[in-house]
Amino acid sequence: MPGALPRRSALSVLGGALAVAATGGGGRPAAAEDTSAPGPDPAAGPAPGTASRVGSLIGRMTLGEKVALLHGATDPHSLGQAGYTPGVPRLGIPPLRLADGPAGVRVARHATALPAPVLLASAFDPGLAREYGRVIGREGRALGQDVLLSPMVNLIRTPYAGRNFETFGEDPLLTADLVAEEIRGIQGEGLIATVKHFAWNNQEHERMSIDVVVDERTMRETELRGFEAAVRAGAGAVMSAYNKVNGVFASESGPLLTGVLREDWGFDGWVMTDWHAAHSTAAALGAGLDMEMPDGEYFGDALRKAVAAGTVPEADVDRAAGRVLTVMDRFGLLDGGARARPRRDPRAGARTALKVATAGGVLLRNERGTLPLTGRAARSIAVIGPTGSIPFVSGGGSAHVVPDRAVSPLEAMRGRAGEGARVAYALGEDVFGKRIPTAALSPAADLEQRTVAAGRTWVYEGTLTVTGAEDWTFFLHFSGPPAGRPKVLLDGDELFPFRPGLGEYFTGGFLCAAPDGLAVRRAAVRLTAGKHRLRVTAEGGGEGLAFRLRRATPATRAADVAEAVRAARGAHSVVLFAYEDATEGRDRTTIALPGRQNALIDAVARANPRTTVVLNTSSCTAMPWLDRTGAVLQMYYPGQEGAAATTALLFGDANPGGRLTQSFPVSDERHPMAGDPRRHPGVHGREEYSEGVHVGYRWYDAEGVRPLFPFGHGLSYTTFGYTGLRLRGRGSGLEAVFTVRNTGRRAGAEVAQVYLGPSPDLRFDQAERVLAGYRRVHLRPGEARKVTVRVDARTLSAWDTGRRGWVLGTGWRTVEVGSSSRDRRLRGRIEVRHGA
Repeated sequence: MPGALPRRSALSVLGGALAVAATGGGGRPAAAEDTSAPGPDPAAGPAPGTASRVGSLIGRMTLGEKVALLHGATDPHSLGQAGYTPGVPRLGIPPLRLADGPAGVRVARHATALPAPVLLASAFDPGLAREYGRVIGREGRALGQDVLLSPMVNLIRTPYAGRNFETFGEDPLLTADLVAEEIRGIQGEGLIATVKHFAWNNQEHERMSIDVVVDERTMRETELRGFEAAVRAGAGAVMSAYNKVNGVFASESGPLLTGVLREDWGFDGWVMTDWHAAHSTAAALGAGLDMEMPDGEYFGDALRKAVAAGTVPEADVDRAAGRVLTVMDRFGLLDGGARARPRRDPRAGARTALKVATAGGVLLRNERGTLPLTGRAARSIAVIGPTGSIPFVSGGGSAHVVPDRAVSPLEAMRGRAGEGARVAYALGEDVFGKRIPTAALSPAADLEQRTVAAGRTWVYEGTLTVTGAEDWTFFLHFSGPPAGRPKVLLDGDELFPFRPGLGEYFTGGFLCAAPDGLAVRRAAVRLTAGKHRLRVTAEGGGEGLAFRLRRATPATRAADVAEAVRAARGAHSVVLFAYEDATEGRDRTTIALPGRQNALIDAVARANPRTTVVLNTSSCTAMPWLDRTGAVLQMYYPGQEGAAATTALLFGDANPGGRLTQSFPVSDERHPMAGDPRRHPGVHGREEYSEGVHVGYRWYDAEGVRPLFPFGHGLSYTTFGYTGLRLRGRGSGLEAVFTVRNTGRRAGAEVAQVYLGPSPDLRFDQAERVLAGYRRVHLRPGEARKVTVRVDARTLSAWDTGRRGWVLGTGWRTVEVGSSSRDRRLRGRIEVRHGA
């Protein structure tokens, strides 16, 4: 029945070696060669002597000392990281500091702000994922951290999920490959990686309580594949998800935390909660949870009392503490064997950030030779949009990083265009507001630049006069913590009420701060004509306060668009930067661009058809203006070197080689979650994964729905041809061998993708095709290369809930090779059968 997970399962394909017969002639790539100095092998398991060393420590520890290892505490010397455990100083057990880090180390110090993981994934390059991990691993240790709360491996299931940019994509195989290599990179530098969120944390809506209802086969064949790959790669820790799974909180699920994770996969690390995701003491500990974060509500005094009362065996505490200590020992934290903490190398981090952002940029559309910008197109440019003049570095929440530096695309493009070129700028869409005219206030007041001294209070009380019924947006910019911001009442209603829970802190990565660093809040209000009572109260607090109150109105918005249209008409080419600001803690409500950006793009593209739209968005985007544009470049959240990478791709200094790791739907009505609230966002606290194994592009194939852009799509400034597909058996899997040729005039990278059709012998519901392997190939003009892509036995198999194991999909299987899930160039068939 749904959710009944096995305690023991056969992980090998049933039936022994494969025999294959091919009728014609496309697997999983090996990671790119790692030429760096070897680090500790995170998959090697406990080192010799670990068991006795850990056992000795456990035997000498008091109950209180063991319990202290199992929950978070306040760090007396905090570096702004997410979590801390104190260790046991008298026994030489050091503290642990735990930092967020999906796109760089998140502490209150500068770190390399890497591109969002979804942009990394778009490169389809496991070797690059390992390099990405090495940067984070090295910087985490340099910044005093011991544990990284990353990578995130949850699949992109719904286009609305607020954290889609923090993960890799919608395909299980690609996700598994990338997460494994990133973990090897992180842990190779001596930092403990934590794969999260185990499991099915695929939306932010009601994430603390939503009950995910998912059947066992869907579990095994979709999201669990990435988690299993993380365990195989030696991940030291796993973070349990907030949500429930089939009626039980993930942090209390014995079938998940013990059955799947430990008994099936052999995981020997520790499991921690997501922050404030614990719900019990005995039930959670007994299910396999080892650590509560960030405090000890259930695993602190409550655990000690439960042991004293006999409701929790002390052996369970020993087991959990032993798991933590075993991982610490593996990383040399107990015997002094950990390598010395390195110094940060910001230049090396910046090089990798630039490399990843450039490799992952996806050219979605390029008509009429709009890109690359060359000749006159590169000498007369209008840059439009707020993210053209302000760097969009990262998303909000756990992914936010304080970068070493970040220049704007406008600055980078002006530098690249050179002397004599004209690169104009127009705002287009105002995201930080304009001054409220003093004449609109009675008594007159300047609310643009106000400072309140420490210990003082400033109050304005008057009226705001509006000439007609209008939609206004108010913007409050302020210094200091959220709780100390000014209170603004309009007609007696608070415009900027304090958000409950973590809402004040999960506010986005771009819109939450003005260019001068002041925090920003927004409030949209429908105003009637006439006078409105306005009261502003600002407290200086202990350190003083700076603030300003601004607005946007229909008139200011129209003026911004008119300015952008004039700039577009006055330039040969337009590069319009569009944004969508996502963050942990909230989901999107639409895939449309926020604000009035669609109207802006439409107006600009009508004025100048040589318009390129650069998308700094978290996930897929609807594009009602697409046919009127010349080009579209998807850059997601590109990190601190995003401006340089974007500029290189626009001007052709680099050739786009990124490919989509998620399907882009045409609209909010044409995607797997559309029209079924039981799938998303859930009904009465229950979310049903009724699509089964048809996640992402598999759903579009099964339902015959055309996406706006398919999984795997991405254009280039050159062209590629495919020839000569041969299929052959190889060990317990198969190989697709074919030739890729660069048939154009520029060097570039192609991502050759291999898709596998269903087995006629399996009586399960199967996808029409699944990604079975891929290879990123760099080719010079005219160069051809023979490519071999391996398809492993797992990809050829399906999970049989009756047998509680993987069964081989025998019979004649179709193999297709091409450059996206919808652009398949070669096709062959191969018979898969059980060996003797």
